[in-house]
Amino acid sequence: MTASGTFGYGEEFNEYIDLSKLGGIVTKSVTLNPRPGHKPPRTCETTGGMLNAIGLANVGIDRFIEEKIPFLKTLDTNVIVNVAGFSLDEYVQVVRRLNDCDGIAMLEINISCPNVGAGGLEFSGSESSAHKLTKAVKETSRFPIIIKLSPNVTDIAAIASACEDAGADALSVINTLVGMAIDHYSFKPRLTNITGGLSGPAIKPVALACVMKVSKRVNIPIIGIGGIMDHFDVAEFFIAGSTGVQFGTANFINPNATIETIDGLRKYLLDVNISSITDLIGRLEI
Repeated sequence: MTASGTFGYGEEFNEYIDLSKLGGIVTKSVTLNPRPGHKPPRTCETTGGMLNAIGLANVGIDRFIEEKIPFLKTLDTNVIVNVAGFSLDEYVQVVRRLNDCDGIAMLEINISCPNVGAGGLEFSGSESSAHKLTKAVKETSRFPIIIKLSPNVTDIAAIASACEDAGADALSVINTLVGMAIDHYSFKPRLTNITGGLSGPAIKPVALACVMKVSKRVNIPIIGIGGIMDHFDVAEFFIAGSTGVQFGTANFINPNATIETIDGLRKYLLDVNISSITDLIGRLEI
C-alpha cells in the first residue's frame, strides 16, 4: 500500500504507475473542515530521512467527496481513506459522511499525527483515549477501520491492545517520530512549526521494533510502516509480524518504488525457497 500524505489522492501518481498493481492506496488525511496547513518551510531533508510539518493540509470532507471520490471509485485497487480530527465528534462526523460513499474499502484513523498540537497526539497518548476514539469510530463506520498508531508513547503495545479491545480491525504501525532540524547559520529551526514528523530509512529500526512488540500483544492484522524502501525492507517487516506494509517517503524518491518491489519480492521468495509471502509473517527467530 501507499502511506497517507505521500501519495496525494492517488490521481497525482496515476500517470507514473499502474495503480491496479497496488494492494491499496491510502489517501491524504481528510478532516471535517478544509485546512491550509502550516506555513512553509514545512519539509526538510535529514540524514537518512525527512521531516514534515504539513499540518494536515487538505480540502475538507465536502470537497473530498465531491472532487476526489469520483476518481477513486474508478480504481481497480483498494481505496483506504485516512481520517483525522481535533475532537472525537469531528472524527465521527467525517466517518458518518464517508458512510454514504461508494468505492471505499477501509478507513485508516489517524490518532497519532505528531505535528498538530490539538487532537492527534492526544488520542494516541493513552490507552483510555485511544480506546474511546476507536470505539466511537467503530460504532459509526460501515467500513472496517485501521487505527494508525504513534511511536511517541510510553507503551505502544498497550495502546494497540486497547484499540483491538475497542473493535479495531487492523493497526498501522507506525506514524512518524517527533524530530527537529536547526539551521546552524541562522540559529533557527528549519521548519516554521519548529518540530515535525521524521520519516524515511532513519526510523526503520524503530518501526520494526514497534511491529514486533505489537504483534506479540494483538491478534488483528498489522500494517508495517517506517522507512520501507525496497523488497528486503518489506520482508523484514513481515518477518517482524506485519501482514501488510505501506510505502511513504520512498514515493518522493522513486514513484515506481512500490511496483519495483513487487518484482523484487518474487525473486526474494524464490531465493529463500518460500512459496508465499504470508509464510514470512512472524518468522522472527529469537
